[in-house]
This record gives sequence, C-alpha cells and structure tokens, in this order.
Amino acid sequence: MKLSSIFKSAIISTLMISSALQAKPAYVATTAIVEHPALDAVRDGIKQTLNDNGYTGDNLKFTYESAQGKPEIAAQIARKMVGDNPDIIVAIATPSAQATVSTSNSIPVVFSAVTDPIAAKLVPTLENPGGNVTGLSDMANVKEHLELIKEFVPNLKALGIPYNPGETNSVSMLAAIKVEAEKMGIKIVESAAPKSSDVMIAAKQLIGKVDAIYCPIDNTIISAVESVVKVGIDAQIPVFAGDTDTVARGAVAAVGYDYFDLGRQTGDIVVRILKGEKPGSIDVKMAKGTNLFVNPKMAKKMGIKIPEAVITRATKIIE
Repeated sequence: MKLSSIFKSAIISTLMISSALQAKPAYVATTAIVEHPALDAVRDGIKQTLNDNGYTGDNLKFTYESAQGKPEIAAQIARKMVGDNPDIIVAIATPSAQATVSTSNSIPVVFSAVTDPIAAKLVPTLENPGGNVTGLSDMANVKEHLELIKEFVPNLKALGIPYNPGETNSVSMLAAIKVEAEKMGIKIVESAAPKSSDVMIAAKQLIGKVDAIYCPIDNTIISAVESVVKVGIDAQIPVFAGDTDTVARGAVAAVGYDYFDLGRQTGDIVVRILKGEKPGSIDVKMAKGTNLFVNPKMAKKMGIKIPEAVITRATKIIE
C-alpha cells in the first residue's frame, strides 16, 4: 500500500471516529428526593433550557428518577447513576444532592432547590467552590414571608411550623425564621414530622397553640401538604407556604420562587458544563425572582379575608 493511501485511510478513520463522538448524545441524569409540583417544575425547567440550547431528540439522553421521599432510595439512585457514568448528574433537593455528592468524586454534579448548600456540606464555599460540584440555592427571604403572614394576621403572636428535622434544608430555614421571628415578636412553635405519614399528626399538634401555620420549603411537608390544609380548615387556622406551587394545593398565600424558572436557571449551569466549563469554577447561584400567589377560596375556608393590598400586588390569584 502506498504511503498516501495509508494517510488517506488514517484521515478517513479519524473523521469517522470524530463523527461518532459528535453523534454521542449529551447524557444528563436527573434525580429528586420526591415528586411534588415544585420539584417537578425544577426538572421540567432544566429540560426546557437544555432543549432551548439545542440539546434535543437524538443529541440528548435525559433520565429522571424519584427517591419517593426516602433517603435510602436516594443513595441507591446515586450509586446507580454514578455507575451509568453520565456527563452530568442533576440532584434536586437537599437529600438527593447529599446522596449524589457523597457518591460521585469525578462526575459533575449540579444541585438545585437546595436551601443551604454549605450547611448541607455540598460545597465548602459559594464562590468558586472547586471540585466537581456546583448548583443553585433556593434560600428564601423568610423576613418577607413573615411580613406577608402578618398582613393576613396582624395580631400574630405564635406561628406553627411543621418540619422534618432530618432535612438539612428545613433545619436551616427554621433557624433563619426563628431569628427574624424574634425581631418581630413572634413565637415559633415547632412540630416534627420525620415522614410524610407524620405530617397530619404534626399539624394537629399545633391546634390551640398557634395563630397561623407556615409550611417551609421542606420536601416531607410539601409532599403531604394537603394534610396540613385539612387541619387548617377544620381548626380555622390559616395555612401559608414557603413556595408558590403549594397555594394551588390549599395554602392561603405564599411569596416565593417560580420553580420552573428556578429549573431554567439551573439548566443554564448544566449547559455551561456541557460546553466545557468545570463545575468547580462556577459560583453557586442564588435563585432570582419572586412571585406572590393567593387563594381566596382557601382563605375563606380557613376563616380569614385576603387584604386588598395583597390582592392588588398578587402575581397570581388561584380561582
């Protein structure tokens, strides 16, 4: 064989390999601790951003698995995903993020809907975190939340908070609420619900002790929030929430993030990594943009009226 023929064969082989590599779809493996509207919206927002950036059809493999609210399943999913060796693992909510980060040492991990990534030990710092992990935090402005509740309940003295003490994000949020509540002269009454099946009991334990109930961004509570709403109706205690998606499920009102948009913001980080950036060089982002949702029907059922000033500035009124 002539030398020129050998070179031609080599070039053709190289082009074929290059073409095959280019044809390989981007593989984004996604997991969440549980399925509920807010976390589902994050997942959908991530996928939408990928699609908008040209990752569609044959050039995107997008998988999703729910841990069904169980940390042990989250750990199993993390191990399986690491074994599948995707380009990126996206972990939605703190328990799934913790399971994934503790399992993956080299595969890029992008977390989302995590309240306090430092307390959760996902990253050592929000700026230039290093390693293979970055993501987006949904730490809420709890002062704004408390101020909204006081608009509905001007004489608010005691606020009940059902929460899962096993969720780092919920513990961090509760601590932040206590700081602001003390400044405002509001007593915080905690009620623990380690599992979704405990949520009804936790809510009932607040009857007669509080003027209102606030459901924080806690995946255990939100997954069973209808139980809290029922208690609110039966005991005539208004129920508020830390995320706007819960208003359609029965909370009177909430000021919070649009979780689909939060997913899109997370998707921007995923795209940057797919295009070659190192996750450790990307600062952890703080979620942007808040909305105010109100539910007049549920307010009436719980024995209160929505102030006109709140109605006027509401982003969405649930009919």
